[in-house]
Amino acid sequence: MTSTKKKNDTAPRRSRKDEANKGSKEPTFTNGIRKKFRIFSVRSGMDMPFLFLVLTLLVIGLVMLFSASYANAYYRHGSSYFFISRQAVFAVLGVTAMIFISYFDYHHLHKFAIPILLLSFMMLALVLFMPRINGVHRWIDLGPLGQFQPSELSKFAVILVFAHLISLNFKRMDTFRYGVLPYILILGATVGLLVLEPHISATVIMVLLAAVMLFIGGVRLRWFGLAFGGAGAAVAYLVLFTQKFSYANDRIVAWLDPFSTASKAIMEDTWQTRQSLYAIGSGGLLGLGLGQSRQKYLYLPEPQNDFIFAIVCEELGFIGALIIIILFAMLVWRGITISLKAKDKFGMLLGIGLVVQVGLQVVLNIAVVTNTIPNTGISLPFFSYGGTSLVILLSEMGIVLSISRTSSIEKT
Repeated sequence: MTSTKKKNDTAPRRSRKDEANKGSKEPTFTNGIRKKFRIFSVRSGMDMPFLFLVLTLLVIGLVMLFSASYANAYYRHGSSYFFISRQAVFAVLGVTAMIFISYFDYHHLHKFAIPILLLSFMMLALVLFMPRINGVHRWIDLGPLGQFQPSELSKFAVILVFAHLISLNFKRMDTFRYGVLPYILILGATVGLLVLEPHISATVIMVLLAAVMLFIGGVRLRWFGLAFGGAGAAVAYLVLFTQKFSYANDRIVAWLDPFSTASKAIMEDTWQTRQSLYAIGSGGLLGLGLGQSRQKYLYLPEPQNDFIFAIVCEELGFIGALIIIILFAMLVWRGITISLKAKDKFGMLLGIGLVVQVGLQVVLNIAVVTNTIPNTGISLPFFSYGGTSLVILLSEMGIVLSISRTSSIEKT
């Protein structure tokens, strides 16, 4: 009788526990240990507005890339299709990767956060041994695939590892040990390697991204102010008082008066900015028309790269440029909305970090093109030429689409 009673008492407890385990649909992490969940998950459809915005910007970017590059491509490479043909191939690869990754359960990225960070460190160190291009070590030559900037991978690595650590230590972010120290060490190592290249634009973007991630992660404002106030002071010191970044100091001087004719050296430093402003000014309200830019005919150096937005303004005018800016703003807004309604802290932090990166690059690129800030090499997402960077960007948008599959947001 006694043994029978004990069995009857323990049976309901076991069944309740089993029912609780079966009812748990969301993957959880306890002390950094992953519980079981699927590698691929299609719990609901991807967010169609976000996908539409990505594809719209990509198509417009390809059209404007061809328009901006064909003269320079013919003169330097003998074919007007040199840049667009390569970019189109990478665009197809990027869209394929984006759709594939959208089916991938983003929670598995917890496992890859530290390995991807270490890989980014290795590549940032490797690039220092690559031949100089334009006086700096920023690119790794991939042969027929073109050139790759390790800083593009580093941006994703910092976003991912910050989202990983903050989501695990979210309730302890008000302490120095868990809310400041690991992030300062990671950011310091990344920025230190970027300084050696040197790469001031990537350094600025990295610091801003880290600041956004920690702010939404709930770090104490006292630690936030001290950490990034010190980082800002260090960057300012490097730019203004060290030989390593003397080129950035020269650009600041040129930025203050881009039309100065005081010396031949200043006129050479401000040539790109002047041609950019000429292009923007000649575009007017409605533009000269698609394909009708004048500054792309060897006046504006490398018009398919960082200064492509100047050609956009010249050919499409203020109205066309404004529409493109609105599309970017909608993409960032939609991405943040998706992320805020994610099922967990990791998805929220990761999604916001990825779309804020796009927003930061757009704002900084347009600021450079319009001479609002000193000239520095920041590409315009979906528009500037660069195959590997486009594939990485579209893959990151695939992660946002993966987050949208479990986000509690209307997807049509």
